[in-house]
Amino acid sequence: MSRELQKLELEIEGYRSQLINHPLYDRLNSLDALKTFMKEHVFAVWDFMSLLKSLQRGLTCIDLPWHPVGNPETRRLINAIVWGEESDVNDQGTAVSHFELYLDAMAEIEVDTQPILNFIQSCNFSNLETELQSVEIHSNTKEFVQFTFSAIRENELHKLAALFTFGREDLIPDMFIQIVKSIEVESVVSIGKLLFYLERHIKVDGGEHGPMALNMIKELCGTDQQKWMEATSISIEALKMRIQLWDGVLLAIESQEVATNH
Repeated sequence: MSRELQKLELEIEGYRSQLINHPLYDRLNSLDALKTFMKEHVFAVWDFMSLLKSLQRGLTCIDLPWHPVGNPETRRLINAIVWGEESDVNDQGTAVSHFELYLDAMAEIEVDTQPILNFIQSCNFSNLETELQSVEIHSNTKEFVQFTFSAIRENELHKLAALFTFGREDLIPDMFIQIVKSIEVESVVSIGKLLFYLERHIKVDGGEHGPMALNMIKELCGTDQQKWMEATSISIEALKMRIQLWDGVLLAIESQEVATNH
């Protein structure tokens, strides 16, 4: 591991630890809590795909006529991750994106998928913020999505790669392990599809995509100290936004519990 990468990881370790030990996971101990979590979290599952595709657009050629763009290793990395996220298989071996896999998991425990489906059908790059405000989700979830798209609009590849790597790929396996450990729901309810989704990410991101993403960071930042500083800064911002997202989901669960008890 390069000295710069070690320094970056040291800078973000405190925020990363906060996320892995967030109190949200211990509250996923009822079906209602899990439903509330998934209703909010699906927006992060969705905006991840736009972040990933923005990297593919910047690091590979998607124009015609085709011509080679950038480093072949980086192209291979991002195309491999897109293939895995956009065209994986479900527990039945049927081709599906991870977003659609998550929607199936929501449907299995009867979480309403219409808010996210209506949103993605009506929004485009210019009206996203306006459409987002009309969705009935926690304000922290909205800010999380807005943060992702502000980085996409800025379109600085080393920053996008850092956001993608340290705010998502490198982080997700450890977070999802905590969720798998903590989930407790009524035995009559099947959460098999959600567990498949979580365990799939733990396996793929931890074993393949995470290390590949670290190589992408090293390639894009190189020996440019300014880029490493900017990569560190946006990584910290991304982790703070994820902490805020989890805080909002926890508040939503607590509010739902109060409403139910009264």
